[in-house]
Amino acid sequence: MTATYLARVGRDPITGSYAAEDCQFLLTPLPPRFVTVADKERAIQREGRHYSEMISREAAPDAEYLELFRRLTERYRDRLAGEILTLAAHIAASRAAPLTLVSLARAGTPVGALLQRALTHRLGRPARHYSISIIRDRGLDTNALRYLLRTAGRDPAGLVFVDAWTAKGVITGELKAALAAWNRREPEQLDDRLHVIADIGGCADVTATYDDYAIPSGILNATVSGLVSRTILNAEIAPDQFHGCVLYDELRPHDLTGWFLDQITGALPDGVPGTLPPSQRAARAARTAECLAHWRQRYRIADPNYIKPGVAEATRVLLRRVPARLILRDPEHPDVAHLRWLAGRKQVPVEIDPAIPFNAAAFIRIEH
Repeated sequence: MTATYLARVGRDPITGSYAAEDCQFLLTPLPPRFVTVADKERAIQREGRHYSEMISREAAPDAEYLELFRRLTERYRDRLAGEILTLAAHIAASRAAPLTLVSLARAGTPVGALLQRALTHRLGRPARHYSISIIRDRGLDTNALRYLLRTAGRDPAGLVFVDAWTAKGVITGELKAALAAWNRREPEQLDDRLHVIADIGGCADVTATYDDYAIPSGILNATVSGLVSRTILNAEIAPDQFHGCVLYDELRPHDLTGWFLDQITGALPDGVPGTLPPSQRAARAARTAECLAHWRQRYRIADPNYIKPGVAEATRVLLRRVPARLILRDPEHPDVAHLRWLAGRKQVPVEIDPAIPFNAAAFIRIEH
């Protein structure tokens, strides 16, 4: 690498294993400095370290787990494609300016790439897609926003924030607080509406569904997200650099990023896009709050961050944290087969509660 290139690391986009037209990450590639999941959990809970400062190595998915992913993709390919087109049509109709999709890395990244394809190739509204970091308690990457607006020259009226799903609404609140602060001090005024596929927590502004279903990309990690890790913010990141990440080049033989995009793109319907569902935000938010209060009291959990409702959030706990328990609404539902598989591998206790408004919920083990 030349010195000039090194000077630009963390200040120019990267693509991971995506094609540049599908996604550009505004992230800083960092040397891999992995800690074990157990050591990370101890550092968070006993030493007060922030989760974003550390990262654990991701392994290639097992063959059995990959088969579950492929089955879910087959099961929900048409549904997700229809929801992508519906959401894309709403975005196209609501914005006159040139479109810039800003996905929240990393769960939102495949959704942003699919929306870009639907807008550009199906609806005739050219769009660019960038994926940027947002971190609980640390906010949105404002260096990435400055790049979009002042280096890439994207029209602020065309920025659209997208994610895959909501749960408790923590990241939604983080986004809105960050954009409110931006709009108070910066000349470019940004629309803080969040667009998602599934608003299970009742906190997004625009959603294609309120159902808690297993969006297939939500059950894998880097191998469906451009071989890019979840985002990192620690002392290695300079003040003028984007938030960080690790690139898992060693997982390239297992990469399904392009395969997944092509599967859903190929199923985009030819007819008129569907319509968004009537709002259930208030009811979903109330039911979510009720569940959280019940679980906090029942299991004596002071910090709600240790409770993760919904299939996708439960999957994250079982893949990336030290889980205490898994609750399933219906253990025979195909959307939770991968969760039962993960729980069995990690010997996580499984409870059944048909009354919960989610297909699943998982709890992080509290260190004592």
